[in-house]
Amino acid sequence: MSAIPTYALYGEQGYDSTPDWLHWETVLSRSRLHGFRIAPHRHEQFFQILHLTGGAAEVTMDNLVERIVPPTVIAIPALAVHGYVFSEDVEGVVVTLFERDVREVLAVAPEADVCLRRPHILRRPSEAIAPAAREIAALIAESDARAPGRAIAMRARIGATLAAIYRAVLATAGPAPQSGGRAQRHAQAFHQLVEREFRRHRPIGFYAGALGITPPHLNRICQAVLGASALKVIERRLLLEAKRYLTFSSLSVKEVAALLGYADAGYFNRMFRREAGVAPGEYRRRGGAI
Repeated sequence: MSAIPTYALYGEQGYDSTPDWLHWETVLSRSRLHGFRIAPHRHEQFFQILHLTGGAAEVTMDNLVERIVPPTVIAIPALAVHGYVFSEDVEGVVVTLFERDVREVLAVAPEADVCLRRPHILRRPSEAIAPAAREIAALIAESDARAPGRAIAMRARIGATLAAIYRAVLATAGPAPQSGGRAQRHAQAFHQLVEREFRRHRPIGFYAGALGITPPHLNRICQAVLGASALKVIERRLLLEAKRYLTFSSLSVKEVAALLGYADAGYFNRMFRREAGVAPGEYRRRGGAI
């Protein structure tokens, strides 16, 4: 597991510091840069949706390797291992959402939330996945339009897209790829806890106890699945939130530190500089371009 890289997007180490509702691109534009081969990898904080409309692909999804032809919709939650070999005439789009935003939308639908914590490959019949394809297109169009009320519309579009995918899963009733195992499930549960508790600066023992494992075991899981210690995962989440505040708010650095649970702004500054390479004030002056 430690040999599987964790990427922000295909082939990109690190994390996008610009908080937005989604990123999208054509499958061709990205896969062509990598010789139409995307090695197996995972995303720590992102939920991806791939809509294949032309060409063909060989998909690696956790322990499953399968050849697919369009029309196909693939839903990939955070931490699911996936890779592709595309034909050179491939057509389609890949949409990347924050896993956090997906879970917030699905909080009102526990059955769908559980279902979409597993990866799904949705194939024919085409009429079963057509509504999902339409919603994906509408989601992209809304994102690109940047019209008034965009935040309201985007949340609605994300919800409609996830609902359409969930309905397609139920309609096609194909076998979902198996989970990556107990370590991956623990890593997913750890991420959920971090999302809820990261501002409280809980000790690693708190998270390990909540998961029913020991702190050393939690660290081994994090190193194996995420390529970082449990503490580093928490610090990366704090850093991401700090970057959002520094980029999109007028709060002072001291106020940002306080919001993130740092009683000592100096300690926050040192953490930020260590992880981001620059001090918070400099990061803000550069417009978040790190």
